[in-house]
Amino acid sequence: MKGASWRIRLGQGILIRLGLWLLPIHGSAQTSGVTNQVGEAIRRLKDMSLAELLDERVTIVSKTTELSSQAPAAVFVVTGEDIRRSGATSLPEALRLSPNLSVAQVNSSEWAVSARGFNNTLANKLLVMIDGRTIYTPLYAGVFWDAQHVLLEDVDRIEVVSGAGGALWGANAVNGVINVITRSAKDTQGTYITGGGGSFLQDFGAIRYGAAASSNLFYRVYVQRFDRNETSLANGRSAQNGWDLTQGGFRTDWDLSELSAFTFQGDFYGGTQSRPTSSIGIDGQNLLGRWTRRYANGAELKVQTYFDRTWREIPNAFVEDLKTYDIDLQHQLPLGERQTLVVGGGYRLMQDRITNTRVAAFLPPNRDLQLASAFFQDEIELVPERLKTTLGARIEHNDYSGIEVQPSVRLAYMPAERQIVWAAVSRAVRAPSRIDTDYYTPAPPVPVGVPRLSGGPGFEAEDLLAYELGYRVQPTDRLQFSISPYYNFYKDLRSLDLIGPGSYVLANHYRGEIWGVELTSKYQLSDNWRIQGGYNYLHKNLWPDGPGGVNASVREGNDPQHQFSFQSILNLWNGFQLDATGRFVDTLDNPRVDSYFSIDVRLAWQYKRMEFSVVGQNLYDSKHPEFGTQEIPRSVYGKITWRF
Repeated sequence: MKGASWRIRLGQGILIRLGLWLLPIHGSAQTSGVTNQVGEAIRRLKDMSLAELLDERVTIVSKTTELSSQAPAAVFVVTGEDIRRSGATSLPEALRLSPNLSVAQVNSSEWAVSARGFNNTLANKLLVMIDGRTIYTPLYAGVFWDAQHVLLEDVDRIEVVSGAGGALWGANAVNGVINVITRSAKDTQGTYITGGGGSFLQDFGAIRYGAAASSNLFYRVYVQRFDRNETSLANGRSAQNGWDLTQGGFRTDWDLSELSAFTFQGDFYGGTQSRPTSSIGIDGQNLLGRWTRRYANGAELKVQTYFDRTWREIPNAFVEDLKTYDIDLQHQLPLGERQTLVVGGGYRLMQDRITNTRVAAFLPPNRDLQLASAFFQDEIELVPERLKTTLGARIEHNDYSGIEVQPSVRLAYMPAERQIVWAAVSRAVRAPSRIDTDYYTPAPPVPVGVPRLSGGPGFEAEDLLAYELGYRVQPTDRLQFSISPYYNFYKDLRSLDLIGPGSYVLANHYRGEIWGVELTSKYQLSDNWRIQGGYNYLHKNLWPDGPGGVNASVREGNDPQHQFSFQSILNLWNGFQLDATGRFVDTLDNPRVDSYFSIDVRLAWQYKRMEFSVVGQNLYDSKHPEFGTQEIPRSVYGKITWRF
């Protein structure tokens, strides 16, 4: 029972503690031009056919631009139009539109997001990026979702790959990779104003303005804010966890020539999360620059660098100030007509500063963590337009486990123009984080007889060997279907080892296997009605692999065996739209959460440049828990949008 007690403390306590205008200054001449561009962009999205949707560009599979329908991986693209028509109000809600992800709301501000298992509030096997900027924290190798926001209106698409991606993307790309890609400043010209309010999302608003400084230099600036209500406890009492956040930012896109371009963008934010006895404060800033140079022979050189600062204060727990500096280089080289080589490398410095308390401590409090890497990928067309293979590997050095090699072999066969069959074998690792090695609770020195938990000084990287198959077919212009079975074998998974009376340490004494299948489909029923969705089946089996006293850590994942989701986008008459998203999530075993079905409905009316919408969320029942014990309520909000 002591182990269970510690597991509860590890799961609930750690994250709770870790918790871890620009009014348009536009000139009339520019306004007229940008208004036309905005209108054209909206019309383009509305008029996209399924065939065009299937031709969405993706770069996440091979780091080169290819069509999603031809990418040899379990990839799903959530378009900006999908997000807007879903009524999503946050990034995790937008990620729910990807059927190959597991997304659960924990409370007002926290989410659990993962792919192919191991989902929890400390999920650490999914690499997430925003415009190529990695957003996971080295504190626990996961994402603080309450600090990650984008203006959803400006999202071009979200590319999601489920499956090992370590060969290309490095540590933490274990079970999947997500890249949120925003539209260029050139595509977001004009003014966008939106605002509204409701029962759970109490009030929100955003202003964005984009213009052209010259014929080849474009920019936009924005600011947005929201206030969210609190969730409720299982006994019906308020969880007292409402929160608010204000964020602003900018982006410039400069076409230096026909063959080169430069992007410079940044964001800043600050927010407060209420708690029964105190409030959590967060803020952050980031800057990103990317230079791209294309060559006449099809080669491409890309250099990207970014700075990211995050600050978080949890009273009576800890304060973290993290600064990340990153630079990456990538060179794509065509070698003849049937071979493409992509090589690159990167370096990252993470300066993590912790102010500890007696409740919990990271020791040493200050760490300068370095991550250096190099990779290659060689795509060879064995039989023109029929058979190709992709070989790749990434060599990475981190300060905890040293050098890690993550190879991958992928084979793709195209029996017909609209069919692809692929198979892959890959190794990926989850690099150790500070919580695995530097964490202590309570903070030492600990009196004799007081239970304690500490990170493992010799903690190794968690290791995955992944086997995948896939088949994608587009039998007609209106239908696309894909199936992706997989088998993952893990070793050196995190365990909670009893090393003495009341004394536990984090180690690598667990192994496991997960197998399952992912089904996704998109179907254009008629010119004005499209549906898409998918089904996931997952089976997980973990077992101890070490000395006696190893405890199963329930926080290493609490995953549904069955999951189903869909989205319906329907254009009615006279500018009316009726959209719905729904999902069924099977029972979570430990901690137990009953299965639930949830549906969101959006009714909107577009009148010239105005849009009026009402969105009901979680309409099937009055409230339900999705992860843990807090209840997510049924809610409704109204929204008015003006684009000009």
